[in-house]
Parts: sequence; C-alpha cells; structure tokens
Amino acid sequence: MSIAALLLEDFDVEISNTRRTLERVPNDKPDWAPHARSMPLGKLAMHCATLPLFGVYIMEDAGMDMANSSRKHPSLVFESKDLCLARLDESAASCRAALASASDEHLAALWPFSFGQQMILNESRSRTYKRLFMNHLIHHTAQLGVYLRINDIPVPALYGPSADEQWAMPS
Repeated sequence: MSIAALLLEDFDVEISNTRRTLERVPNDKPDWAPHARSMPLGKLAMHCATLPLFGVYIMEDAGMDMANSSRKHPSLVFESKDLCLARLDESAASCRAALASASDEHLAALWPFSFGQQMILNESRSRTYKRLFMNHLIHHTAQLGVYLRINDIPVPALYGPSADEQWAMPS
C-alpha cells in the first residue's frame, strides 16, 4: 500500500469528523468566544473548513515561507453554516485529489517550512502533512467540540461516545 493510500484512510475519517462537527455550528453565534484570547466560533469553524487547503499547499508546493508566501489565505469570515460546509467540501476535495496523486517519492521529499530566515520545520512532506495539517485539523475540530459543549449544543461522537451520542465504528 502506498503512503498516500495510508494517509487517505485517516483523511477520510477526519474530514467526516470535521463535517459532523461543523454541521452543528449555530448560525447565530459567529462572534461568540469562551475567552477574550480565544478565536470566535465562526472564525474557528471557517478555519476548520479551509484547513485542508494547507494540505494542498504541502502536496503541491516545494515548501513555504510564511513571511513571503504567494498563497492567498482563505477568508475566515463566517457567513452561514451552509457556506462553511461548502468550503469544507471544496477544500477537502482539493486536498484529497492532491494527496491521492502523490507518489511515495514525492511524499518522502523534504518540505521546508519557514518564517523568513527562521526554519520552523524541514521534514518529509508526509510528516509535515501529518503534523501541520492533519494534527492541526484534529486539534481545531476538538476545540470546536468544546465550543459546542459550552453552548449546550450536542457534541458528536467522534472517537468514542460523547455525552450526547453513542458511537459506532466508522466503516
């Protein structure tokens, strides 16, 4: 099995988890945040929805210098749950396609990630994908689950039962 095929197994599960969480985001609380230093709910939802674009950049670009990136950052303005879900579907489809077409050699190549002269990470593209995209997505999806709980919105069962739902092993 190729590296891409292995990564796609986790990708599909995590995109499904993110989608199920985003489906519960209320339209009427985009500016709500649990703390002054916390990202507002709507912005966090849009961040989760567009994070797969970072996976695309890791697959398609030779590296990234955050101080001089030519990539346009996606809008994190929350307009509606439906638009948020559409952004997830679009970004996930792009990421899945980029990953599916990646060879083992491509995924083994180093992917330098820096901020100007400061090197942040210079590991294989597959390791960078897992650390900077996949783990990042899982973290923020879980954070969004906390926001739902605080707002008394049922939290989906993602890795086991939640207080609101029983869990079934994804197929």
